[in-house]
Amino acid sequence: MSTPATPAPSFAVTGATGHLGRLAIDALLRRGVPAGNVFALVRDPDRASDLADLGVGVRHADYDRPETLEPALEGVERLLLVSSPTPGDRVRQHGAVIDAAKAADVGLVVYTSVIHADETELVLAPEHAETEDVLQGSGLPFAVARNGWYVENYTGRLDEYLERGEIVGAAGDGRVSGATRADYAEAAVSLLTGDIVDQQGYWELGGPAFTMSDLAETITQVTGTKVVYRDLAPDEFTEALVAAGADQATAQFVTALELSTARGELETDSPALENLLGRAPTSLEDAVRAARI
Repeated sequence: MSTPATPAPSFAVTGATGHLGRLAIDALLRRGVPAGNVFALVRDPDRASDLADLGVGVRHADYDRPETLEPALEGVERLLLVSSPTPGDRVRQHGAVIDAAKAADVGLVVYTSVIHADETELVLAPEHAETEDVLQGSGLPFAVARNGWYVENYTGRLDEYLERGEIVGAAGDGRVSGATRADYAEAAVSLLTGDIVDQQGYWELGGPAFTMSDLAETITQVTGTKVVYRDLAPDEFTEALVAAGADQATAQFVTALELSTARGELETDSPALENLLGRAPTSLEDAVRAARI
């Protein structure tokens, strides 16, 4: 008598119409997870019609409406909690999802945090570190993907750099272990679909490190248009941002990110990203080239 096949687990991804969440859905499907076992948790289901057309289950889940969260997680065995894009409210929003996951008996939560969340002065880190603490205190099995900087933070401004012929910043010789959103999404899905015991814990993720001068040189090589990096003192950089139209608070926030780069807080020598991908992360050169298409 044959043994009945073990049913495939069900997976859910929050923020599934956002950049990272949508890529995670794609990665799950590429790994052969049946579309019927994948659930896109979204604030606005109307924006997820393309996912529904693929056979993915679309469920209403709003970080700011906790009553929507537990029903959205019904029957879900593994959850990718993509961090909220709303600074200042993240801990409350993430906590509501974690509470709902516990109530729904979710078997594993993978959370997308930020590089060195528990030991950095990076202005974005405290809310992520607090969320990590909430997740650890929940008693749920979990894995934390501490993502480094998205290369798209830079390649998304490629036209600007080419038009100006320069990248202006206050990062000095600080190195960034950046990677593409697609690589981070694939790594998160590797954690989500892997052995729960082996995958639990904290994973520092980042690609090969580069400086802003390296970025400028790569852009020059790929495009044939000369781009240089111009480093400013922090106060000068803040003033330049305000002169370009940024309000003071935003300018100071961006300057703080530059200073974190200068201090090396966006760099890691961890091989975790490559290990989870099973290949080398996308190179900076390839990322710049893709941005030109």
